[in-house]
Amino acid sequence: MKNTQVTTNEPLNETACKLNQNKLSDKKKLTCTKLPQPGTSQGNCPLDGAMVSVAAITDVAHLIHGAVACTHNPWATHGSLSSGSQLYKTAFTTDFGENNVIFGGEKKLYKAILDVAQRYKPAAIFVYATCITALIGDDINSVCKLAAQKINIPVIYVNSPGFLGSKNLGNHIGNETLLKYVIGTAEPEFTTPFDINIVGEYNVAGDLWNVLPLFNKLGIRVLSKITGDARYQEICYAHRAKLNVVICSNVVLPMAQTMKELYGIPYIEESFFGIENLNHCLRNIAATLGDKYLQQRTERLIAKENAALNIALAPYRARLKGKRIILCTGGVKIWSIILAAKDLGMEVIATTNAKTTEEEKAKIKQYLGQDGIVLHEATPQALLQVLKETKADVLISGTGSKYTALKAQIPFLDVNHERHHAYAGYIGLLELARELYEALYSPVWEQVTKPAPWDEKISYFV
Repeated sequence: MKNTQVTTNEPLNETACKLNQNKLSDKKKLTCTKLPQPGTSQGNCPLDGAMVSVAAITDVAHLIHGAVACTHNPWATHGSLSSGSQLYKTAFTTDFGENNVIFGGEKKLYKAILDVAQRYKPAAIFVYATCITALIGDDINSVCKLAAQKINIPVIYVNSPGFLGSKNLGNHIGNETLLKYVIGTAEPEFTTPFDINIVGEYNVAGDLWNVLPLFNKLGIRVLSKITGDARYQEICYAHRAKLNVVICSNVVLPMAQTMKELYGIPYIEESFFGIENLNHCLRNIAATLGDKYLQQRTERLIAKENAALNIALAPYRARLKGKRIILCTGGVKIWSIILAAKDLGMEVIATTNAKTTEEEKAKIKQYLGQDGIVLHEATPQALLQVLKETKADVLISGTGSKYTALKAQIPFLDVNHERHHAYAGYIGLLELARELYEALYSPVWEQVTKPAPWDEKISYFV
């Protein structure tokens, strides 16, 4: 069994990975590689990160080899949706107990794999290591290989125990697992000159479904979705695409770079949020595929969609114009939402720069302008301070910051994995405008900003 530290370092040595320690002259330990520190808040762990990258594959069983508590976060907080199989929504675990810690859990894992295969008939089974099973030395990889021979379906080991580091590291490990054991293991029935992969889009709240119809209208086939609303088989033949469209560049750019080196697939970094971003994305895909008729169809589609969207957005733009936003999210969503806000006539006045590449940080500074504020930490204290100083109108963040918004008595909008509304595509921008309007003009804010009755000055004299 390969040494865990060697396995951990592999995804960090990718050519395109900004976390590659060989590139850092000062040997600074970046977030992805920092080991957990006792007594400090670390955020989500590598197990959660790996499941973000892998667990959106809908027709496979995801089995966590560890305590039942480890199943909560991956399944309870990720809003990836499926148009078909719902098997990925079932939480499988070996439910590790004290006896398993003492005597080992390899036999229990083997039986669990066979039971899941018999009862649910998955296309494949992904088995995830956790802190407990990694620490006691269970040979999970060997068990997976033995079980795969017995049940005759792929059983794939994901080596992502929580003590390795951060959620970002787990993302890299999950992607590396797909590259090693899934991509390139099957062939599609046929290929076309316009086959693309969408990489790093997880169909949160149905984002992907807002974009796929656009590709269908253009005659572009999405060969593989990695991994939102994906089936196992389509991931297997992702290596036959003509282009990788990278959406979440911070965690999947190394994957796209590796596919370019192994299979010669070029890649482009794009976003589906906002009019300007989506227009650029469609044009760039058409230009990269190199067909002039496709480019002509793309221009006609963009003109038609933009005209219809501008009409639908007009009443919202009138009410949202000039409203000021503080944005607290991560990765590609930061600069994407800055541009989407401009499409609505709004202004992002402050944002974090978490989980971003150096190129994305440059984009954020450019789009914010000279007066924009970049927060290097998003603690409640820091957010409350900047909310007070800037007198912003709305906080756009994940659910972890909603109580901060309530303390500041300002509207809040969730844009992370837990949300229930799709904001990608042209339709998604209209939905974003509608949600922002409802948040900003809810009558509750007029009520909560009034003084309490017992704080009002009451005159007892006429």
